[in-house]
Amino acid sequence: MHENRTEYPKKKTQMYQLLQDLPKKYNVTALVRMEKVRGSQLLPLRKKLQNEVKIVSIKDKIARKAFEKLDIPGIKKLKEKLTGQCLFMFTNMSPFKLNVLLGKNKIMLAARGGDIASVDVVVPPKNTGIAPGPMLTEFKENKIPTKIDQGTIWILKETTPVKKGEVVSTRLAALLGKLDIKPIEAGIVLNSALSESVLFTEEELVVDVEKFREKLIQAAQEAKSLSIEIAYITPDNAEQLISKAAQSARSLSIESGFLTDETKEQILQKAHGQAQNISSKLPAEATTDDAPAEKADAEPKADAPADKPDAEPAKADAPADKPDAK
Repeated sequence: MHENRTEYPKKKTQMYQLLQDLPKKYNVTALVRMEKVRGSQLLPLRKKLQNEVKIVSIKDKIARKAFEKLDIPGIKKLKEKLTGQCLFMFTNMSPFKLNVLLGKNKIMLAARGGDIASVDVVVPPKNTGIAPGPMLTEFKENKIPTKIDQGTIWILKETTPVKKGEVVSTRLAALLGKLDIKPIEAGIVLNSALSESVLFTEEELVVDVEKFREKLIQAAQEAKSLSIEIAYITPDNAEQLISKAAQSARSLSIESGFLTDETKEQILQKAHGQAQNISSKLPAEATTDDAPAEKADAEPKADAPADKPDAEPAKADAPADKPDAK
């Protein structure tokens, strides 16, 4: 939009006004590099996100002019990242959630020469429906066994001409396109996003959902363990805290010998065990030899009444001595 011009094409004027309004209407303004996006990716994405995300494709010059007039913190930093054809996404959802959502909506695309295969490229045995001719050479070059039957080329067995991570050649890409095999997984990734005056880079917007979930679970478990340890009661730990308190009270009752209906059996068992332990430590004569000795000492006492008859005759002889005295 040259500064000396007074009139502009209607479409450019509309796009300019749109970029003046949307950043004010939505909380997040996200930028996508169009050189990494194919047109076939946008149509299904527009339909799926039409109620949550406003998608606008526009040239960088118009976007720069529109952003220059906006008084939004951080918008000038976003303007510096505009090059070539731009794709903007306006939304009220978190930019991190948006990036995760985009990652879940990847599609498989036909390969181009030089693309890196996202998966193992498997060519199944089937009737290709392709008439024999120059195409036979392409099958042969890619080591795909074929035969001609009923006027068409048949693939004899399953073949994997390219594995995941390998480069797809131009000739193989053309052949795969004719066989309707799409080995390239494509998704849209945010290049940057402005949210609440903060500009996030592509690297900062990447969220490993599984790793984040694991850390969140670990943090929750550690927090629960800490709350139980310090007896800080919550709805999540109330049952464990009550169980822990009951067990502590039971242990204290047994240790102190305080009888209750629940602990009396354990206390008696403990006392019995202690008594047996003490008994086992006493000297051997204290537990075995002392008992027979006491019994032997008691036997002479039983003979005492037998001595009384011997004393009575002595008393009977006493009167017999009196006549002699006279």
